[in-house]
Amino acid sequence: MEKELLLGNEAVARGLYEAGVGFVSSYPGTPSTEITETAVKFDEIYCEWAPNEKVAFEAAFGASLGGKRSFCAMKHVGLNVAADPLYTASYIGVNAGLVCAVADDPGMHSSQNEQDSRRHAIASKVPMLEPCDSKECKEYAKLAYEISEKFDTPVLLRLSTRISHSRSPVELLPREELPLREYKKDVQKNVMMPAMAKPAHKRVEERLLKLKEYAETSGINKIEWGDRKLGIIAAGSSYTYAREALGESASYLKLGMVNPLPVELIREFSDGVEKVIVVEELDGIIEDHCLKNGIKAIGKEIFPLEGEFSQATVREAVLGKKPETVSFDGEIPGRPPTLCAGCPHRGLFYALRGLDLYVSGDIGCYTLGAQAPLLMIDSVLCMGASISGLHGFNTVRGKEQAKKSVAVIGDSTFIHSGITGLIDISYNQGLSTVIVLDNSITGMTGHQNNPANGLTIKGDPTAAVDLEALARAVGYRRVAVVDPYDVAATRKAVIEELSAEEPSLIIARRPCALLKNVKHAPALKVDREKCVGCKACLNVGCPALSQKDKKAAIDPMQCTGCGICAYACKPGAIVKEGI
Repeated sequence: MEKELLLGNEAVARGLYEAGVGFVSSYPGTPSTEITETAVKFDEIYCEWAPNEKVAFEAAFGASLGGKRSFCAMKHVGLNVAADPLYTASYIGVNAGLVCAVADDPGMHSSQNEQDSRRHAIASKVPMLEPCDSKECKEYAKLAYEISEKFDTPVLLRLSTRISHSRSPVELLPREELPLREYKKDVQKNVMMPAMAKPAHKRVEERLLKLKEYAETSGINKIEWGDRKLGIIAAGSSYTYAREALGESASYLKLGMVNPLPVELIREFSDGVEKVIVVEELDGIIEDHCLKNGIKAIGKEIFPLEGEFSQATVREAVLGKKPETVSFDGEIPGRPPTLCAGCPHRGLFYALRGLDLYVSGDIGCYTLGAQAPLLMIDSVLCMGASISGLHGFNTVRGKEQAKKSVAVIGDSTFIHSGITGLIDISYNQGLSTVIVLDNSITGMTGHQNNPANGLTIKGDPTAAVDLEALARAVGYRRVAVVDPYDVAATRKAVIEELSAEEPSLIIARRPCALLKNVKHAPALKVDREKCVGCKACLNVGCPALSQKDKKAAIDPMQCTGCGICAYACKPGAIVKEGI
């Protein structure tokens, strides 16, 4: 049988293919994005990028109701957005199987928090599976559909950054083609008015009891006996870390289903070993479950509540062995992430410098504008919050503050959850100025198309949201479009809109510098005779700029000729090639 080395995310997509899934709707979010990007390569699966995770889940639910196995994927904070339909879909159940993959991010490699998505599974009362490698990613994706249809429930598939982005061998099997299931109108089951929801809740509790029995007997949770002096309970990547760190010096209870958790199986395991240690990243959910059921175990007493684990983490916590370190005499310079050379967001942020503004920020590449040397973002909460947050800030601080405050938000994030904030300002007669950084792509998660750039997930032309028309439709009379490479014009537009006695929208429009079809100007150069070494150009924070022999230097391999540094150079030492 053919095997292939796959990322965990690619293996999930392979599982969708083999399980006969016909509909996938997702919003890109690292570390989950590659699932949908891989699934779209299978012609048998309809795939789409949705405007946000709530829409993705609702579309997948509708496809399930319509009789086709369906799927959606998101990162952990995206599940917050999709929680509303998830919790009620738990009451309704499914027609064809419905699976939602949620990728947690221990260590916050690309996220604003470290929430534990197992909490959502518990609260919504739906089963959750957690694979430990790519092989299980595929197998559990397929198993999730069997569970979904057997127990009439949505199923959550929990991944993590390490599982999503690690590779291991996966056996490739043929696709199971499934006919479209019959749709039967059933108001009592599918319409969650209070009269229908009350008996539905009872069904959910009855289903949970059946799922608990499944967790005890199905084999998805299994005991692996080794040395019985020590027993390790773990799931997902934590199980793999423990296995590699401790080997046969311990026995293991490997949990593949993390909600609901078994009781008797854990008790059997606990009775068979001298000491039980629970290894789990983030919250102590398994440990609390053990203690609640009178099973003696330790976990967070020796393991941290935050951060990503490793084999060394387990070895040190369990065995007291400090990891070996490699000494280095020199000082390693810090390398924080920065906006790319030629990034259009840099021009916008540089235009805001010196205006003494409160800048309400959002989630995206442009969040890096908060870092030195730009230092042009005051707050970041979650997707879309820059606009609604600015409205609240300006409302309590008054009209004069509104003249010194802006919100910045990317085009994809604006579509995701910024439009309602824009309406809030207009409807409630606010004075806030909103700046949409329209770079024609969803940049932070790896260049996915979105409803604002007129291309589908496959790159086919489609209707594009007209941001200017949208703003006017929700009550904005003042809409300005600027090129952020033109720093002076951008700055002038910001000053004009801030002085207006009504809400306004500025669209800073320039494609991402990394897009393949973007043509760049020739690299700029430094006239060393004019350069006075003032370092003003370094304040734009471009990685193509540095100093050499106390003079500015430009790396021609990185420079895109955007001209922002030339604007910053008052002596006029940065010029075009050939001048």
